[in-house]
Amino acid sequence: MKQISRGILAFDTSNYTTSAAVVDDSRNIVVDIRKGLEVKQGDRGLRQSYALFQHIENLPFLIERVFQEVNRDGIKAVAVSNKPRPLKDSYMPVFRGGEGFARAAAAALGVPLFCFSHQEGHLAAAGYGTSLERVDGEYLAYHLSGGTCELLLVQGERIEIIGGTKDISFGQLIDRAGVAMGMQFPAGSRMDAIALKMKGCNLPAEKNPFKPIALDGLRFNVSGIETQFIRALKESGGEEEREVLVYWLFRSILDCLAKLTVRAAETRKNAKILFSGGVSSSRFLREGLAESLEKEPFDLGFGMPQLSSDNAVGIALLGGQALWR
Repeated sequence: MKQISRGILAFDTSNYTTSAAVVDDSRNIVVDIRKGLEVKQGDRGLRQSYALFQHIENLPFLIERVFQEVNRDGIKAVAVSNKPRPLKDSYMPVFRGGEGFARAAAAALGVPLFCFSHQEGHLAAAGYGTSLERVDGEYLAYHLSGGTCELLLVQGERIEIIGGTKDISFGQLIDRAGVAMGMQFPAGSRMDAIALKMKGCNLPAEKNPFKPIALDGLRFNVSGIETQFIRALKESGGEEEREVLVYWLFRSILDCLAKLTVRAAETRKNAKILFSGGVSSSRFLREGLAESLEKEPFDLGFGMPQLSSDNAVGIALLGGQALWR
């Protein structure tokens, strides 16, 4: 068991992951435990009611694991995500499970409780260990996850959506494409591996079967390329041809993000850009964006891949800031 004298216990209950974490007063990650929610083969997501049920089942298991690893006397506060975004009317049922459990844990331990949004947790986790970990002034950030595809202007604790998708997210696009190919949901990691493999084939750009994702200011539509992918998939032949389609799907997302990043930086006159959310853990997209934007005067922040997907670490870091501010 790890002996800590000053730590923050945190919970996050997103639509696809139950997670708990402990961070100490030196911002060291002491515990990071996650349990993915189960999705039936062929399904493209979860109903909120079933996701909430799974969180309620998972949370006792996670707290038992936490206190097998750290002494409870060292926990000085509990933090939790209680809504999707830092807005007054932001709400999703899945976060009620984590909030209720966190309130009970804080009361039992006799320590304060701090509540943050899931989005704030993503930004804090993605920034951890990067040049954008503690930015003075404003910066731009992407929140690219299974259900979110937003370009944000972050000014201290104020987060404003200034761009992003008008319909589905890149995460939904990738998962739906993967399920259409017979993969288990979520399909992001398997799709990313295929795109990386096909990248080595040096496919010429003129062979891209998809129309470019057009920008409308700082916004764009994604559903059109989903339709193109499904149609091309039905017309495809063998496995290699299907894998080529995955490569071009990821390439289209990459090109859209690269163009949007340049336009956003010029529009806002801000060259500090953080990438957060599970889609940002894609090795294909991270390497491709770094290559595409290497000549631009940007300070790009890519969080650790393991901290880009849903986790409670960012919530714990925020809890520590609130307690020891």
